[in-house]
This record gives sequence, C-alpha cells and structure tokens, in this order.
Amino acid sequence: MFRKKESSGRPLSVGIVNWMMPSLAILLLISAPSFAADKAENYAVNSKFNRDTVVDLARKLAASPYSPPKSALPDSLKSLSYDEYRDIQFDPTQAVWANEGLPFEMQMFHRGAYYKDPVEVAIVEDGTARHLAYSPTLFKTGDVMTKPLPTDDIGFAGFNLHSPINRPDFYDETVVFQGASYFRALGKNEVYGLSARGLALKTADPEGEEFPIYRAFWIEKPSKESNSIVIYALLDSQSVTGAYRFTIRPGTNTTMDVEATLFPRVDLSKIGLAPESSMYLFSANGRQDVDDFRPEVHDSDGLLMVNGRGERLWRPLANPKELQISAFQDTAPLGFGLMQRDRDFNNYQDLEAEYQQRPSLWVEPVGNWGKGAVVLTEIPSSAEIHDNIIAYWAPTSPITAGSEYSFAYRLTWGQGPQIAPGEARVESTRSGKADGTGNKRLFVVDYTIPNTTGVSMPANRPQAMVKASKGSVSNVVVRDNPQTGGYRVSFELDPTDADLVELRMELKFDDGRKAETWMYRWTN
Repeated sequence: MFRKKESSGRPLSVGIVNWMMPSLAILLLISAPSFAADKAENYAVNSKFNRDTVVDLARKLAASPYSPPKSALPDSLKSLSYDEYRDIQFDPTQAVWANEGLPFEMQMFHRGAYYKDPVEVAIVEDGTARHLAYSPTLFKTGDVMTKPLPTDDIGFAGFNLHSPINRPDFYDETVVFQGASYFRALGKNEVYGLSARGLALKTADPEGEEFPIYRAFWIEKPSKESNSIVIYALLDSQSVTGAYRFTIRPGTNTTMDVEATLFPRVDLSKIGLAPESSMYLFSANGRQDVDDFRPEVHDSDGLLMVNGRGERLWRPLANPKELQISAFQDTAPLGFGLMQRDRDFNNYQDLEAEYQQRPSLWVEPVGNWGKGAVVLTEIPSSAEIHDNIIAYWAPTSPITAGSEYSFAYRLTWGQGPQIAPGEARVESTRSGKADGTGNKRLFVVDYTIPNTTGVSMPANRPQAMVKASKGSVSNVVVRDNPQTGGYRVSFELDPTDADLVELRMELKFDDGRKAETWMYRWTN
C-alpha cells in the first residue's frame, strides 16, 4: 500500500457545493449501468439487505469455482505512474453524507496503478442497499494526471471514513479499506502505520502467498447520535470466500468488532486469522550495517502476546538477514498484536514520517480460539517502504472444504493494551558487541513499572532468569534505572558455534508481582 504521510480531512462547514456537480445522493439512486454485463458479478446492487445478506452471498459464491474480477481497467488507467495516480483526488465536497451533520463521512479511491481490481460499494439505509455508482465528477486531478477519467461505472479501489476524532469541528481520515483485503485505522493524534487484513493464506509459502480480495462493501448509514458505523464486506479468493461485519468506533483508541464466516473451497491448512502487516527496519537493537542519520526506523517495535494462561510475552522485532518464522504455541489466546512502544521523537528524528505517532494494533479473540500459534514472520528488508513484518493466529486444525467457519475478535488501534498497575513491562531492547574477543553479544533490556499511582514500588530489585537454547549466558546484572524509574537488565551471550539462539528472560519479584517475559531470537 502507498504510505500516506499527510493528514486529510475537511472542515465541518465547507460552504456552497457547485450546483452543476451531481451529488452522491443522486448517484446512489442510479441503477447498475448498462455495461455491467462485463463484470464478473454484481454484488452491491439495489436490493433488500439484512445481517444475513453477505453471508448468503459468500456461501453461494463458494459453491462455484473461483473467477477473478473481469471488469477490465480502462486503457487510460493501466499504466499510471505513482505520481499520476496520486494526482487523482476525491472531491471532499462530494463525500457521502456531506453536510448531513452525521458523525461520519465517506470518500472513495479511484482505480489505477497498483489498485486494478474493481470494488463495489453500496449504502444501506432502512433495510435497503443502494448501489454507489462511480462518476468522474467525484474526483479532481491536478497538473500531473492529464489523461481523461473514464465515464462508465468502473467501480472504486476502496474508500476511507472521516470523523471528528481529533477536534469537534474537523473530519479527519480515520479508517481506510484499500487493496486486496487490507485496511488501516488511527487512534487520536496518530498517523498511518501498520495494516490489518481480512485473511492471510500461505504466508511465506514457497509456492507463493495467496491474497484474498474484498469484492464488495455495504456501509450502513449512521444516525446523528451514533458513535459507531457498521460495514459489511464480501471476501473472495481461489481457496475461500468470506462474509465480514465490522463495527467501528473511532476514539482515543479506535476499535473494530469483527465478525467473520469463512466458506473454504479447499482445505485451509496454511491460514492466518486476524493478520497484521507492519514495517521494521532497525532500532537501537539491530543497527549492524546501518548507515542512516535516524536512530530508529519502524512502524512497530515488538510483538506482544497474552497467552491462554495470562502470561504476557514481549518479542522485540528484527530485520533478519534471512527470512525467519517464529510460532508461539498456545491454547485460547487472550490477545496479541504488533506494538509501537517507543513514543519519543528523539529516538526517530524524522519530521516527515513521525514514527513516534504510529498506532499499535491489538487483537482480542472473542470466544475460545482453541489450539494454535501466534505466528511471526520477519522478512529481510533494506527499505522502509516495504511491510516486512507479519503476525497472525494459525489454528492447529485445518479448516475443511465445504465447511462454515465462524470467528470473532476485536481490533484496537492506538497506544496498545494497558498493563495492570504495579506490573513491569519491557520498555526497550538494545544489543551490541560485548567487550573482549570472540562473538559475544551484550544485551541491555529496560523494564518500567507504569500505572504506579496508588501502588507501592518493590522493596527490592527483581532477580533476572535468562535462558538460552544454545551457547551460554553470563554476567546477568540487574540495576536501578534512575532515568525511567525502573530496572535495567544486562547480560552477555556467547553463542559459541551456533547460528541461531532462542533467548528467554523472566523477572522474579519478592512480592510476587508480575512482569512481561522477554523473548528474542539471535541469529549470526
């Protein structure tokens, strides 16, 4: 996906709309256009609509062999450059629900460049879905995009939602659905970073990854009093179809309640539920061979997990020399997600990217997800434009062809889940060459105890228990850290002749309070 660094939105009062420009209220009433027979299907059409509509469509679609979208991209849009595509902007005065005093407005993305597949959209009101027709009058172009926009209803590439999340008189862009099954959201005062996906299939598989797409969306018109908006989506790929329902509530932390039902065409043995994609290039841990004025570059700096036993696990991210996959086995996980914990601008020094304002994304399963693993895939990368970090839940048992598999979860975009008062969490990880000869590595891990109001601090320093799968660990030291009010743990790892060492560290307090378990994979 394009990395959007700018903030988009519009003031609540925009003045008079050009009367010659057709409003979206009129466009919503346009029936499916005459050229629609060229499309593979028409899903978001004028029709009655209820909670089961998309489930029924997905079930019916799964009964037929997969057929990719057939709505050809017009010639004028096939070879757009990055700058030409970016020059096609939605006209904010034409936003869905503009000037209606609702808590949300919606804008559309144009097809072209990387976004070739058509996405159908319908607006749902009073139990009726109405097709949202494309028109070139919905978009504006500048000096770069000189090619004419098509006049037929070619569909869209996706959409974004705007809401007054940061201040009451301005609609900020807060949610985006664009590209395959990707979507992103923001909490208050944040900028876009990592993405979520509807489903991951065959991630890092030698035969190649399969990317399901959202073929159509149905968006319920919110009431003036509502603090949420409901979106339905139809997912499709060679292996599976799916019906998704999102209930989205923007705020300091933006939440999405996701309900999904999958209809596999084949047995799904390499599947990832609630997948996240992010970027990690380097940080204070892993600056070998880095030649960059910035101390750190990443959208996320760690994977946080709370397993079925309630243990909090922290795994700092890495940019490895070779692809690496880690699977954290669990039963009935309580949550997992890619976090951006470092919120200090001084640790990034990037005035444009504002990495300190990127959101964390936390997944909370609803119900018992059974046995499986949180899978973390780390892909070697040399540029920050690539998402090279993927995390998801992989169920142990395959989802069989012809079955119906339902699951639900909550996504929280923002600062990440709070730790219980008085508990210790990992604040940062650093590593470098240890003193002396050989291949010894020095690790420095800082812990803090946030939310200490009304909670006493430990009387004594904790004891650090460090284990290594290979090699040896020595010089384990726990110190007070007066800069953070927490503790600094340092130790040395001698990998001897090992090329890969799994590390695990636990803090033990005299008073029994809990601390996150630190985990790391060192590679030569």
